[in-house]
Amino acid sequence: MDFETALASLFSAEGRQDPYPAYDALRTHGPMFQALDGRWFITTHALTNRLLRDPNLRVADAADYDGFWPDWRENRGVASIVQSMLQYNPPDHTRVRRAAAATFTARRVAALRDVIASQAADLIKAMPAEVEFMSAFAYPLPIGVICALLGVPDADRPWFRQRAADLTVVLEPISTDEEMRRADAAGRDLEDYFIGLIAERQRSPQEDLTSALAATGSGLTGAELLANLVLLLVAGFETTTNLLGTGLRILLDHPTHAARLRADPELAPAYVEEILRYDSPVQLTTRFTSTPLDVGDSERLPSGAALTGLPSGAAPTGLPSGAAPTRLPGGAALTMLLGAANRDPARYPDPHRFDPDRPAIQPVSFGGGAHYCLGAPLARLEAQVAFPLLLTMLPRLALAGEPVLRDRLVLRGYAKLPITTG
Repeated sequence: MDFETALASLFSAEGRQDPYPAYDALRTHGPMFQALDGRWFITTHALTNRLLRDPNLRVADAADYDGFWPDWRENRGVASIVQSMLQYNPPDHTRVRRAAAATFTARRVAALRDVIASQAADLIKAMPAEVEFMSAFAYPLPIGVICALLGVPDADRPWFRQRAADLTVVLEPISTDEEMRRADAAGRDLEDYFIGLIAERQRSPQEDLTSALAATGSGLTGAELLANLVLLLVAGFETTTNLLGTGLRILLDHPTHAARLRADPELAPAYVEEILRYDSPVQLTTRFTSTPLDVGDSERLPSGAALTGLPSGAAPTGLPSGAAPTRLPGGAALTMLLGAANRDPARYPDPHRFDPDRPAIQPVSFGGGAHYCLGAPLARLEAQVAFPLLLTMLPRLALAGEPVLRDRLVLRGYAKLPITTG
């Protein structure tokens, strides 16, 4: 597959079904390359891992949006993301992240293990002989867990699913006018809901995350509190839902590994890390250089690497050893292909093989550095609890039809995953 075809396929519905051949083709052109529109794409694990932690890189924030989309605040789905810590840079990101991290603690997450196990077991017991897994388990479990953490009443939880799904389209590089209209409606609905919940918790605090964040000493403005509660809800279930659906499909496609995990649930952490590496629920993320940035020779392809197939105007970094570093100007856009990095053969030999026994699995699926996903420990815990329960409580679990992937580039996962439980 040549360069132009590989890159274009990522922005087509057919190519998004299986982006890994395109990632392989792009990686042969270098750890980084520049497309005709000026964007730089990062393809390798080593360079992605470093750049995610580089303090000279920043996310697009409200000021950036003001420059290319002056009326973005009118779409409340977009606004709820842009005004959250996800699209904040220091010092505001540091301040808001610290407030959220002080309430979203490791102790609070660990204390949810029994809640996760109880909810997962109840969902499994309620499954009929044939069922659509995403609706029956992969969505309701993480929604139930994050809502328990936020203090959302049980009766309100089903209401969130479609609204959260509609809102996440704003994270995609491609969307239709209708999808953006639904994102706006979802953002307005979620904001209205949390305005009411915040007011209730300020009158009568509970032992939940909303009460902790709404407390006077949190340091958040009203708009920040609202946006970050919406973010925690949406991010708290979307990637976990994708992880659960993708992970189950992988296990069912690898019955020997499924049998090992069924026999020894203590293997779950390694299995979850390999699932995250093998088919990441988040496939890419974007950063911008704050100042000129040198990418050194050690992050280039070896001398003699293939450089054919590049379009006119592209600037690959796969230059012979000893060449001067590539200097990226301030404001350069970098798209880090997390899915490509996770299957980089330089980091993971035989990368297209599912192997939970790999040493030192370190996927970049949850990002890195200051913007490392705050909810990553919770997502991992839910998956580590859920997969052994599914396999042990449903020993004859199998696919019952052809799974259907969602047509998304950034957030990868299944729309439908039909299974039989016996």
